[in-house]
Amino acid sequence: MSANEHAPIKPKITPIYQTSVFTFADLNELELYFDQPGQHYMYSRFGNPNSDELAAEVNKLEKGDGAVVTSSGMSAILTAVLTFCQAGDHMLCAEEIYGGSATLLNQELQRLGITVTFVPTEHTYNLASYVQENTKAILAETFSNPLLTVLDIARLAALCQQHQIKLIIDNTFASPVITRPLDLGADLVMHSVTKYLAGHSDVTAGVIVAKGEEAAKRIKQIVMYYGLNLSPFDSWLATRGLKTLRLRIKQHSANAQEIAIFLSQHPKVRRVYYPGLADHPQHELAQQQGKGLFGGMLSFQISDELEKVNAFMQALPHIPFAPSLAGVTTSISHPLRTSHRSFSPEKQEKLGITLGLIRLSVGVEEAEDLIQELDTALAAI
Repeated sequence: MSANEHAPIKPKITPIYQTSVFTFADLNELELYFDQPGQHYMYSRFGNPNSDELAAEVNKLEKGDGAVVTSSGMSAILTAVLTFCQAGDHMLCAEEIYGGSATLLNQELQRLGITVTFVPTEHTYNLASYVQENTKAILAETFSNPLLTVLDIARLAALCQQHQIKLIIDNTFASPVITRPLDLGADLVMHSVTKYLAGHSDVTAGVIVAKGEEAAKRIKQIVMYYGLNLSPFDSWLATRGLKTLRLRIKQHSANAQEIAIFLSQHPKVRRVYYPGLADHPQHELAQQQGKGLFGGMLSFQISDELEKVNAFMQALPHIPFAPSLAGVTTSISHPLRTSHRSFSPEKQEKLGITLGLIRLSVGVEEAEDLIQELDTALAAI
């Protein structure tokens, strides 16, 4: 058999197409690229088999009409906003939201001529006084970061339809295994793929999934024109991680439930924020939307004394203080000094984001080992 007569190569896993550009035989083949979108590749900023595979898999999980992956969760938020908003428009945002999202909307969008109003949590389902003639969309999270308030997506979607505005949901904390916002009436759903979808703390990426062909087309245009695309290798890594998402989410949730119960009964813990606890204000809603899964994220309140917070962190030999979340290994974060440090002191106090608030990203280790380590650390304060 000659070098040109090899049998077709049929890999079980998609290879890494680590190339910036694809070649053409002639002008006729080039025209096929433009005439048959999605059938050919030209430049990896426009599309790559690895990023397209990742987008297609998330689109399937979220039951969307089209998806595109981006270089980070923040670029996914930007893409989602620009899908519906332009200079001169106004949008709404939930008050309880990731600090990076709040900073992007409050500072950078102003420079683009898009104004933003933050809606207090108690007014989430009463938008009439916040909607303006030029309001185009609202951004909210399935589970709020860091206090795990559960959003009634179907209820908010109905209000958005009434006011003729689009609903954008950040589904990062929940994942499509727990909640599918598009099924509940959302118009766009986005994730920081960095977190649960990739799942191993080795990828920085984002994804946006659209409802409707027009929105699906627009998100792809934005990523291509702004150069927000994800690299082939990171796309490949995230796709690999995605294959175990359902298994991981079940273990994250089971562990978090056990730990939340333990923390809620500990004398040095003042309060636990976890939707799986029966006394959580939205427990029944979370149970309904999540089909019995409540996720791997929780927050809890200990003493607001700096020395005691540091003592707690230093007494965790295997649970690192890492300002991110959703890896297979457990980690803690400190919202006041990391993700939400850009909030004003007044807003931090209003939301309950204090020095003693610890956010715990529960991994897939043995729950009893994690509980023992947390118990030892709490004894140190």
